[in-house]
Amino acid sequence: MHSLKKLFSVLFTAVVFCVFVSGCSKESSETATAPAPVFEHASPEPLPDEPEVPKVTKPKYVFLFIGDGMSIPQRMVTEQFSMLTRGKGLAINNLQCQGVTTTSSADSFITDSAASGTAIACGEKTNNGRIGMDAEGTRRLESSAEVAKAAGKKVGMVTSVTINHATPAAFYAHNVSRVNYYQIGLDLIASGFDYFGGGGVAQNNKNDDPLYKGDIYELAKEAGYIVARNRAEFEAITPGEGKKVLASGAPNELPYDIDMGPEDIHLVEFTRQAIAMLEDGPNGFFLMVEGGLVDYMCHANDAAATIREVLALDECVELALDFAAKHPGETLIVVTGDHETGGMTLGFAGTAYQSFIQNLAAQTCSQEAMIVKFNALQGKTFDEAKGLITECSGLIFDQPGQAKLGNLYLTANEQAEIQSAFDRQFKDGGNNGHGLTTAVIKMLDNKSAIGWTSGAHTALPVSTTASGVGAENFSNVLDNTNIAQRLKELVK
Repeated sequence: MHSLKKLFSVLFTAVVFCVFVSGCSKESSETATAPAPVFEHASPEPLPDEPEVPKVTKPKYVFLFIGDGMSIPQRMVTEQFSMLTRGKGLAINNLQCQGVTTTSSADSFITDSAASGTAIACGEKTNNGRIGMDAEGTRRLESSAEVAKAAGKKVGMVTSVTINHATPAAFYAHNVSRVNYYQIGLDLIASGFDYFGGGGVAQNNKNDDPLYKGDIYELAKEAGYIVARNRAEFEAITPGEGKKVLASGAPNELPYDIDMGPEDIHLVEFTRQAIAMLEDGPNGFFLMVEGGLVDYMCHANDAAATIREVLALDECVELALDFAAKHPGETLIVVTGDHETGGMTLGFAGTAYQSFIQNLAAQTCSQEAMIVKFNALQGKTFDEAKGLITECSGLIFDQPGQAKLGNLYLTANEQAEIQSAFDRQFKDGGNNGHGLTTAVIKMLDNKSAIGWTSGAHTALPVSTTASGVGAENFSNVLDNTNIAQRLKELVK
């Protein structure tokens, strides 16, 4: 009986240990070896005393990645696409700790990016439209980036949309309205943050603004920033003590990743430069990187372009993981979304239990680029338009039969549906919008087993994942305000 009790005690301890370890580490569950069998006659050897190792509880380097409009469906479909086309999953889905995060704002179940950005940055709910201000618009809120700066860390902001757009602005600006872009640009300069990179400054020279002081780019130069507005100027920037940077890859948002040309600067390049400019800080750094164009392409219900934007953000996370490997025990990486956009669904009635996510590799340009290309079809016949439609989407009109990639061949009914959209758009030789583009992308998405319920935001929770020092603070079920609250404690 005594030995049975001992056996039960040892087994119970082993089970508790396994549950504890697996709760916050996917990697550990994959790499751990199986425990040795326990027999009744076995007497466990006492473990030797080990010297206490001081536990690092606060990271020196903090990466916060935000996919604007990126929720669980966007991460799942990109994971599947990546597995099918690249043979590997996403870094953002393979981090140590994982949780689910709610996103509502103070005045709405469905948040906008200003309120959600403020919640993630500052740790307090606010009304839709507010930037770094409370719901009443009377009190400034302090962000985790501002706390990090006050603690002596270098601070950087990177985004694929305009640098004074809602999400990055929530970390440095304080304004009752997200659309006061010029005033938010003034706050950017006043923040004294060390690196800004990605899209341009919206309304940078709005001379009718009541607070107008001059062009934001010129004011930034006067404040000591190195300003780069093209690839040559971007590549000329070198790290150095005391340098501050405002680098733009486009007048407004960056081109969509699916549309990028050789002179365009990718989000990962800005992230790499930000790390280089920030890593010499003696107290470390805080770097926020936003994949802002995920949201834009979800608003457009464009699954193929959405996937490319999630992959672009994931590439930045891989950079952070490489950095963490060189700075073990000093780095925290957190990945989240501010809300879901588009009501993306993974499954479609027409495909039943099958999916053809790999179809989306056939699309060669974004919805916006496709609109421009299809508008050039004015005066053409539908038969003359078929080649361009196939070039842009991969949809195949002729030779019905077995598809080479998924189910890209169009049935007679599907061809008639696209021809109807073509006829409506170019009726009587005119151009009545972009209905053809909408029909083509919807057809490709549906044939790939992707559906959409909205062209706006939804109240779906988002996925938050984390790795490194303090990562356990970001597992389980959280509200978006908890992210800022916990980051503030970690960066002090």
